[in-house]
Amino acid sequence: MPRYYLGVDGGGTNCRVRLADERLETLAEVKNGRSNLQIDGGEPAYRAILDGTRDVFAAAGIDYAETANTFACFGMAGGRMDSARDAFAARAWPFAGVRVYDDIDIAHAGALGGEEGGVVIIGTGSAAMSIVGGTRYQAGGWGFHIGDQMSGAILGRELARYAVEAEDGLVEASPLTRAVIAALGGNNQAAMTWSFATEMELQLLSRDGSEGCDDALVGRAPGEYGRLMPLWFDFLERSDPVALKLLETQLGSIDTYVNWFKAHGAQVMAIVGGLGQRLFPLLQQRHGDFVALPKYEPLHGAVLLARQNFASN
Repeated sequence: MPRYYLGVDGGGTNCRVRLADERLETLAEVKNGRSNLQIDGGEPAYRAILDGTRDVFAAAGIDYAETANTFACFGMAGGRMDSARDAFAARAWPFAGVRVYDDIDIAHAGALGGEEGGVVIIGTGSAAMSIVGGTRYQAGGWGFHIGDQMSGAILGRELARYAVEAEDGLVEASPLTRAVIAALGGNNQAAMTWSFATEMELQLLSRDGSEGCDDALVGRAPGEYGRLMPLWFDFLERSDPVALKLLETQLGSIDTYVNWFKAHGAQVMAIVGGLGQRLFPLLQQRHGDFVALPKYEPLHGAVLLARQNFASN
């Protein structure tokens, strides 16, 4: 009887699903909708994975009934909370077995090929995790509002804030700050309107269905701030003073995690994520061989963890 492994890299923007055989050779791979466990109780993620599973079996030319001989591992955005992962694993799945992980776990498995060491995700969001001497350590990954210190979203938000202050004359302006204000509408009033997503005419409802909510507000999503990163890199290459100032802030945030890894004995820190890999040459200058590029992508890590978890079944 054939055995299959299915890996999911569930991101806030899209969900990638890969089907592999017992040797972890890829049979098919597909992409589907968003899959953050913190969005709508994980319902969009559930639909994305079920749809992706049907699509990937069809793409591989394998009968969907073979899901009964398939062991799955999901690495999910928004999976930092144990309760969210447990609830998602408990849903009705067609597989022989399911394990749900935070996305940092599949990034770790892929980046280090299943070996020990540390990994950081530095993309729109950020997080860190290591395994040293069989012990798992994790830091960050608490989201845009209270965490994600190394992320493109936080760096983009700080860039927007600095540009607004420069427009007010509180700090020195630069070509970068003027370009940011132009991108956000041309002046601070337009930037404020953008930040609250006013033109989208979104509306919050209280639990009783009445309009408005005193405990929450509408604003731009983290990815919208992350979209300022290409602009930042453009001006960083021109040695813009504000871009350089924010670079030092960004590198300082990453230094904090380097020190955390070293404090519990990690020998390597693999860098995953578009922003981190763009910064890799600078990180290598700063930290030498302690930093490394990933061996494999997170999706391969998900398939690898599926086999590690269920090889004896």
